[in-house]
Amino acid sequence: MEVLKVSAQSSPKSVAGALAAIVRDSKVAEIQAIGAGAVNQAIKAIAIARGFVAPNGIDLVTIPAFSQIEIDGEERTAIKLIVESR
Repeated sequence: MEVLKVSAQSSPKSVAGALAAIVRDSKVAEIQAIGAGAVNQAIKAIAIARGFVAPNGIDLVTIPAFSQIEIDGEERTAIKLIVESR
C-alpha cells in the first residue's frame, strides 16, 4: 500500500493529485499525519481528491486509525487515514 506523508505545510491540491493517481491505480492508499495542522491538510486533500476521481465513477471512503511511528528515536502517535474506492 502506498503511504503519503502529509505535514502542516503540504499543499492539499498536490496531495490530492497524488492520492487520486494512487487510488486510480491500486484502489487503496494510506495517508499519515502528525499534528492538527497536518490532519487538517490531509482531510482537505481527501475532499479535493474525491472531486478529481468522481467523474471516473470512483467514490472515495476514508477509514481513520491511530498509528505508532518512530521519528528521531522518539515514539509518536500519528493519524493514519486509509483511503479506498467504494
